[in-house]
Amino acid sequence: MDKRTRVLSAMEGKEVDHVPAGFWFHFQGEEASGEACVQAHLNYYKETDLDFVKIMCDSYFPFPLPKIACAKDWGKVEPLDADHPFIRGQVERAKSIVKAIGSERCVFYNVFAPFSSLRFGADSLGVKDADVMAHIREDRHALMHALDAIAETNALLAQRLITEAGCDGVYYCVQGGERDRFSPKEYREMIAPSDLYVLEHANRFSENNILHMCGWAGNGNQLELWKDYPAKVMNWAVFVEGVSLEEGRPYFGGKTVLGGFETHWDGTVREGIIYNGTKEELQEYTRQLIKSFGKRGLMLGGDCTIDASIDLERIRWILEAARSL
Repeated sequence: MDKRTRVLSAMEGKEVDHVPAGFWFHFQGEEASGEACVQAHLNYYKETDLDFVKIMCDSYFPFPLPKIACAKDWGKVEPLDADHPFIRGQVERAKSIVKAIGSERCVFYNVFAPFSSLRFGADSLGVKDADVMAHIREDRHALMHALDAIAETNALLAQRLITEAGCDGVYYCVQGGERDRFSPKEYREMIAPSDLYVLEHANRFSENNILHMCGWAGNGNQLELWKDYPAKVMNWAVFVEGVSLEEGRPYFGGKTVLGGFETHWDGTVREGIIYNGTKEELQEYTRQLIKSFGKRGLMLGGDCTIDASIDLERIRWILEAARSL
């Protein structure tokens, strides 16, 4: 079974020869942009031989925003056109990577939900997360206007990544579901419509989209906000949420799940067997994970991105163990 067939079969919950695996990290410095970023991705996947590729959107986190001095300024945010560098640069990056390895492996591209793009864009202007939350309490309609504009842009980005760059789908990252940020009612009224606009648009062009419920803050999310989002594969922070892969399978309606490995790192502390286990411990953990869950409807990966300084041999140990079953 080749890598593409293996991954697409796993996404469908069909029988596979072995469970596919994929891990990723943020590229830094010169490798975060341009041709160096393309080459860094290709080198990484060549060295690890992962079953699928998830392209990072490094250097494109912040959405290009006008000056935001007060809550009403969010009403000035407008969608970007298809030739804007924010869209064009990401499509070109993805297209180069797909051209090089897309015939061998499925390729997915990281697309953020509008609320995350908004927060990253705000932070780049010196508007902090607390300011964004204050603004949304002060003038929710202005913020929702901005979310709609960003959703239109990110939906167009997802479309072009699939139809022009040749990606098999998007790895769609939702955030903002922490228990102390919004009530379920607030989230569903203010944030979910923009989440779903992008994801449902991506689904028009590919059925192979992955939902990442990001535990970036280290605080548990209200997973119920996202459990019914229409994605083929569900990926959540198992070790942040305290919801195992086995528990998540029925919770997310029997969909294929991606994950199983703790990937926490904060620049100093690294937690999880992927960083700290011996070869024997890491491989035994991998085998037991597969035996406990079963080989159908499972893709191995992390709670989130891994530390870029990890010894890549550790990734190869996981693949070796997965391919032994």
